Amino acid sequence: MEKKRSFFQNTCKPEGFGGKMMVRMMNTGHAALAEWGFQHISIGDHDAALDIGCGGGANLQKLLTKSSCGIIKGIDYSPVSVEQSRKKNAAAIQAGRCEVIQGNVMELPFEDSGFHVVTAFETIYFWPDLFKAFQQVCRVLADGGTFMICNESNGMNPKDEKWTGKIEGMKIYNAGQIKAVLQEAGFCKIKVDQNRRGWMCVTAEKSGNGKEFGQEK
Repeated sequence: MEKKRSFFQNTCKPEGFGGKMMVRMMNTGHAALAEWGFQHISIGDHDAALDIGCGGGANLQKLLTKSSCGIIKGIDYSPVSVEQSRKKNAAAIQAGRCEVIQGNVMELPFEDSGFHVVTAFETIYFWPDLFKAFQQVCRVLADGGTFMICNESNGMNPKDEKWTGKIEGMKIYNAGQIKAVLQEAGFCKIKVDQNRRGWMCVTAEKSGNGKEFGQEK
């Protein structure tokens, strides 16, 4: 008999009606986390930005506001998330300022050095190979570009382990683990901030190697 899919599995990959409910809940439930996270980075009016695991599209909307003239892209491997993100940002998509595509962080379908900023909110828990994923992020960032990771769980609270038991494929990382993999993948100037609620924001910069924004190999 096929095992019934848990509703909480939709945090990993939203599917069906439950998935639609989950992405709407994420847009609301993660708003405060996102607001806190965005305080850690600077985004210019013309910066190109990518949100990986864009979910319901709320953070794409925030990025469009912060980069008033830049191109903002979102990617998610859930068709439900892509659909909801496109609906929420329909006007910006129509205006040519936003694009939302279905895809996987393990093989980002973007050119090298195409973004000034890449964000990942509540999503690295589900990336199957953190090092390879971070390499992909590094590849699509321009020299000096910023990668921001923002998580509600910092890997230091044993109570959070209940979620790894409920959600297949989920892994919670602490700051030291994330920092080590970022360094290995080619990032520098890594900063970690953690608040009293247990939230964690990690920012890192792509090390310079002569690759400027939008430059092809």
